[in-house]
Amino acid sequence: MAQDRERDEAQNVALCASLSVRWVQGFPRQNVHFVNDSTICYPCGNFVIFINIETKKKTVLQCMNGIVGVVATNVPYEVVAFSDRRLRPLIYIYNFPGLTRRTKLKGNVLLDYTLLSFSYCGTYLASYSSLPEFELALWNWESGVILCKKSQPGIDVSQMTFNPMNRHQLCLSSPSAVTVWTIERSNQEHYLKAKSVKLPMEDGSFCNETDVVFPQSLPKDPIYGPVLPVSAIAGLVGEEAETFRPKDGLYALLHPTMHCWTPTSDLYVGCEEGHLLMISGENLKVTVLNKIEDGPPRVGRNFVSPVTMAYQKGGVLASGIDGFVYSFLIKDTNYKVEDFLEVEGPVEHLMFSPSYRMLLIQTDKGSIYIYTFDEEPTFEKLLAACDGKFQATDFITPGNEYCMTLTQSGEVCVWGIEDGACVSRIYLNIPATVLACSPSSLSAAVGTEDGFVHFLDIQDVESPHSVHTAYLSESPVQHLLYDQRGMYLLVGTSEGHVFVINAKPSSLFQILGFIEVGKGILQISTVSPLETDVVEVMVLSPLPETGRTRLEIFTLPKILPQVSASFADERGRLRDAFIHKFVYEIEHALSSAVLNFQSNRIYGFCNQVPYICSYLLPEKEHSGICILKSYQKVQSKQYGPGMLSLSPHGLWLITIAKCGILCIRDIHTLETFVQCRSHSHQGHGIQSVRISMDGQSILVNGKDDSTLVNLRWRQFGGNLANEILEYSQQLSTYLKNTMDEENDYLSVAKKDSLDLGSEPEHAINENVRLSVDSLQEELVKVDNTAEIPWIQQKSQEAIKNEVKLFSNKRKEIKRGIKALAKTILDMMEENEAVDNIAKLEQQEFGLDLEELERLHDESEEEVAKIRKDAEMQNLAKRYLAELIKEECWNSMAVKGRALKCFHIPCVVENFPMKERTDEELKELKRVVQQKKIEAECLKLQKEIVEVQSAITLVKKHHEEEDEEEEEDGTTKDTNLPNYLLGSLSTDFRVHTSLLSSQLELHSREEKINQIILLKDIIYKVKTAFNSEFDAAYKQKEIEIARVKENNVRIQEIVLDLELEESIWQPEFEDCEKPERTLIVESTEITAQRHINPWQKAKTELLVTREMERLLLSRGPNTRRRALMDMMGGVLEVKKEDILRMVIPQPAFMSKPDALWSEEERKQFKAYEKKVKELNEERDKYRKSLETEMKKLQNSIQESTQNFDEHLKRLFERRVRAEMVVSQEELKINNLVFSLMLDEEISSREAFLNNYLARKQEEKSQTTEAIRKSREDLDMYKEHYDNLLAEDKVLDRSFKKEFSEIPSHQVDILYKLFKRRPRIHKQKVHSDTTSLVPFGERPGSGKLNKDAFAQLMKAMDDLDSINNMPEGLDPSVWEHFCMTRRAKVENEQKVKQKAAGLIEMVAFLQRRTEDDEKVQHEIEKVFHELILLQEDKVKFQLNLTIQILLKQGQVELENFQLLLDYSDAILINKNIIEDLNSVIRTQGQKKVASMMESKEIHKGIFQIEWEHKKMEMEMEDLNQKAWDIQMLFFSRDRQKYLNEPNYETLIAIQIGIMEQTIAVLDKVIAEY
Repeated sequence: MAQDRERDEAQNVALCASLSVRWVQGFPRQNVHFVNDSTICYPCGNFVIFINIETKKKTVLQCMNGIVGVVATNVPYEVVAFSDRRLRPLIYIYNFPGLTRRTKLKGNVLLDYTLLSFSYCGTYLASYSSLPEFELALWNWESGVILCKKSQPGIDVSQMTFNPMNRHQLCLSSPSAVTVWTIERSNQEHYLKAKSVKLPMEDGSFCNETDVVFPQSLPKDPIYGPVLPVSAIAGLVGEEAETFRPKDGLYALLHPTMHCWTPTSDLYVGCEEGHLLMISGENLKVTVLNKIEDGPPRVGRNFVSPVTMAYQKGGVLASGIDGFVYSFLIKDTNYKVEDFLEVEGPVEHLMFSPSYRMLLIQTDKGSIYIYTFDEEPTFEKLLAACDGKFQATDFITPGNEYCMTLTQSGEVCVWGIEDGACVSRIYLNIPATVLACSPSSLSAAVGTEDGFVHFLDIQDVESPHSVHTAYLSESPVQHLLYDQRGMYLLVGTSEGHVFVINAKPSSLFQILGFIEVGKGILQISTVSPLETDVVEVMVLSPLPETGRTRLEIFTLPKILPQVSASFADERGRLRDAFIHKFVYEIEHALSSAVLNFQSNRIYGFCNQVPYICSYLLPEKEHSGICILKSYQKVQSKQYGPGMLSLSPHGLWLITIAKCGILCIRDIHTLETFVQCRSHSHQGHGIQSVRISMDGQSILVNGKDDSTLVNLRWRQFGGNLANEILEYSQQLSTYLKNTMDEENDYLSVAKKDSLDLGSEPEHAINENVRLSVDSLQEELVKVDNTAEIPWIQQKSQEAIKNEVKLFSNKRKEIKRGIKALAKTILDMMEENEAVDNIAKLEQQEFGLDLEELERLHDESEEEVAKIRKDAEMQNLAKRYLAELIKEECWNSMAVKGRALKCFHIPCVVENFPMKERTDEELKELKRVVQQKKIEAECLKLQKEIVEVQSAITLVKKHHEEEDEEEEEDGTTKDTNLPNYLLGSLSTDFRVHTSLLSSQLELHSREEKINQIILLKDIIYKVKTAFNSEFDAAYKQKEIEIARVKENNVRIQEIVLDLELEESIWQPEFEDCEKPERTLIVESTEITAQRHINPWQKAKTELLVTREMERLLLSRGPNTRRRALMDMMGGVLEVKKEDILRMVIPQPAFMSKPDALWSEEERKQFKAYEKKVKELNEERDKYRKSLETEMKKLQNSIQESTQNFDEHLKRLFERRVRAEMVVSQEELKINNLVFSLMLDEEISSREAFLNNYLARKQEEKSQTTEAIRKSREDLDMYKEHYDNLLAEDKVLDRSFKKEFSEIPSHQVDILYKLFKRRPRIHKQKVHSDTTSLVPFGERPGSGKLNKDAFAQLMKAMDDLDSINNMPEGLDPSVWEHFCMTRRAKVENEQKVKQKAAGLIEMVAFLQRRTEDDEKVQHEIEKVFHELILLQEDKVKFQLNLTIQILLKQGQVELENFQLLLDYSDAILINKNIIEDLNSVIRTQGQKKVASMMESKEIHKGIFQIEWEHKKMEMEMEDLNQKAWDIQMLFFSRDRQKYLNEPNYETLIAIQIGIMEQTIAVLDKVIAEY
């Protein structure tokens, strides 16, 4: 028989039995798509499900490579695209309704595609992937090639759509950004160009962001150097600097949730904050639409932001999370919200059908509704989703008509086996876990997480209802299993209890008992052959501590319901001896195991390795644990934890695993004869599998993909089918009577009679809770109306019975306890009356020594815990204190302390200082050495380079003025450090010659060296002041010691004078001796000190010994006692004792004066004299003491006041030291700021250089793109010109080709040659046109092909013989038709080429614009670099220096601090003095030259005067000569000049004339 079976099995395998998918039940987790106007589709697990809206018929397309990823559809082409989720996923394109694969797209994506989108027109398919590529790819899905792709790292996109009116526009939106991509095309080249949308802020306003790369609005700071962008301040030099924003510069922007296109190529964007945006498609300008409220606010609505939107004419339809669909009526920049439709739950997706006659509404749970726009709109549910994923499934007996499913929320559904239609559903509203259908009746059981088992009546599959509920335990129910004959229901819980329930409804589902097994039950397997009266049960549980697996096998007899009381103990536990329980262990971990029908072999699925093993059970009975060894081992191709189950007839072993593959194996050979991949490992494989009684149907439930698959046999026959069909018939016959009886009972019995049953274990109203006290067990009945688990009820009943059984013994024990308690109380009263030494402690009267010891141990543990916590807290505090002490005290080379004056409130503090580290000292030494070397080099250079002036100075005309100038120059030289150094550090005798001038600090190294030297100066200033402080501190110590010394004498005087004056005693305070703060004195501790017993005993012993030593040292001393008795303990009277001296009165002074004798009177006078003398001595001594005390007090006052004056001067010194330190620190801060600014400038320069390099690389790319585009354009244009020339040649050569026929026929043919058929456009229904908002969309390649096909079809009509002119030869007509057809085809090619040429020209123009833009960016970078270099030079030359100015010289009425000295110049004094000396020298030279010039000019003037004088004399002489020449010169004058004795001659002439006159007179007188 075995050989025959094996031969039949081999024959069956040869027949290649296989499984196919009958139907798939699942609900959409992604958006649902329209394939055409009447069909929708959505992904579910490994399948894409298509639903016909009109017929509700489902069609399934399976992805053979795993779970389906994202899905997209193309309505015009009726194709669907989906990706698989695996490593290096693929995209598949399938035709609909044929469901044949059209193409397969393979890209470079590593993990997963997140979005797919078809363009409405054309063959574009856009895909987007997330980690790690974040790549947007554009495909030509017909040819299966990637046209272009772009990566945008780190950006997750939530929605991607093509513009319905323009296939070259694509919008990608994410919760943080909206980007519009433009597809540019040049012949076969494609280019993606992105433009980001500038979103407004959360309140709807727009923020004015500055350009990060080239900021134009940065303020100019002439004082602190150039103001740089924040990226330069942050030190960023890479690409991240282009998008860097500081934390305070980040603004919360709107978060887009959904977008949709409009017919005008604009975008409507819904935001999470509730705003609705409109984005222009041309310039991407964003407009925030205003919401108009025209009615009262909607109560109870939670619509905040649109989750989904769909465009319609005049606005959009949107929905949120409140279950309402709203209509947004948009007009201009305003919109109004109206209620459109109410849905049961939150809407997740809205979509119009291609004809816009239907609106698809998808809820968050996966239900699908269809709203139809007719004259009478209709609203119907197309797909009702289950509430949650499928938790369990099973067949309703016999398994050929219906099956059941259970969801986690407690929804039970009944499905038809043939078509997968939902027959009915019931909501239990409980957290359910497992489901099982009874083979012996039309009932089912549902287990819950609360420990309940609900029994359902499923006779009427259209209205199942709950008939009974059993509360087993408080732990969740994890397993429900009926045996093959339906006698028992086995319920496994998480606590390791397996309950046995009578599966027959006629028994009211009686609980027969439970068995304790290991916790975490993995599987329960049963064997119930028809020919036996027992049910073999095997329970598999793990042993995680040992890595093994435990198997527990027991037997349930058929008569168990009749003898359950004897089989179980009082607590309901079935006795191991009666059920024949055996325990086995397997040395490795199993994830599943089943028992074969012969009960002699176990089949297990290994957990860690992919093996299926079989184990033989020993025939002999055993006790204890038996270790099983593997008998047969077969390697499984399934991976991950798997599950095993047997077919109903026990000859097939069904294996499922995480890989998602279902395998059916032969039970004997373990060889697989059929397998089917119904799920995938991405959905964590298969959760459960069920096979019908006749084996014709198999239900496979996915674990995480929410998919239920019904498999059927594709080739099922021969012995393979006969065996299971035969067994099914036998089992059906066996169960027929039982099923009829039980079903009749379910029909007749009412639901109320079954609720909670009538048996005691289900009587909740009789529940009592038992509480047993530790000392006296008393039964406490509590009024509790809450349900109690069955196992707890049985436990309470057992306790109640035990209490009743031992009631008499209990009473006797209670009496004994009471008597013993009375005796102990008497003993305690007696103990209180005895002495303390004999008194016992309270705890010693406890009789329960173990309890006392336990309480003592608990208290000790608690004390130890508290002590440990306190120690840890103290340790933490000590550690913190040690850290603070180490940081603030131990690490200080000079501890911080203060000095206070004696009489005035003045406090001086020193400078706390840390020891300089070795690195600091090493760096300082290096800088000092470098400065010394530089000084020597400079000195040598001066000696070599300097030359004395060759021009000697002219004598000084004003020697006193020169001396005054020299004195002024000397004064200036001495005052030079005060303002050039910028501090008063020279007042503390600090050497500053190594410091560089503030006007010479240009390089980075010089500034760093200057900072090091300035820190050294600060250290020296502090050290100098601290030395003065230490001297003052020592002086105060001396003063306090002197005061203490004087106070000793003052105290003696005060005691002698018996004065009540207080003595002033100065002491150091804590601020002056801070080390006292670190020492805790005993007087500071307020809590009582804990002393250990041994310390106490030691202290008492030391005190006793000290007392003994004192007593021994004080032995008998006769001399001391005699001295004390006779002379008061002193040998001589000191002067200080005179104030205490008393003259004893004579004894007779006690008598009256009258009774005194003379001798006594003399003695009295002597006594008075002595008293008077003593008083005089006392007065003198008292005055001397008072004088001494006053002198001492004056001395103390004077010395302390002098110290206070000194401390005041030290305080002023401290203020000046702080001033110097602050001045030096200010210089350090300025230098540090300049270094930081220098680094920022360097960072900015590096960034600009990197940015320039990137732009230059981009420029090379754009140049190359232009070159390539231009070449392609030239080549394309050449082809176009050739094609156009060919078209013209065809036109011109027409008459030549038909030159043989008559000319009038040629003319007729030419007219027909020019004639073109009219293509009638398909008329669109008016109602459809009115609904579709996008109207006629631009043509695509498919539409162009269709139009050309129609044209060719119309050409066939024109080519008909009926259109041939009369008298034309048919051969000529045929040749004419061919020529005309060639001409039409050529014209179509010319049109296509012309369109391509226009695209290429536009593409070249855009590339040219991009190149010009990049060139402009490069020019801007060069300009920015030039400006930055200028700023850098200015910054390096225009230094920030510190100058000391004298105060109080100039006072302004309205003083305002001026920081802008743009019209001022700061020049080094040395430069001015050098320049003045040069000027003075040149001035002296000029004066000498002027003096020489003066003398020369003086001689010149004298010569010129003499020359002028001579010229004037010459002119006078010339004039005279002229006058002489022009003078009338008589002979008399000539005679006068020529005659030497002119006077004599004149005298002679006068004499003659006188004689003549006398003669004449005589003559006259005569007349």
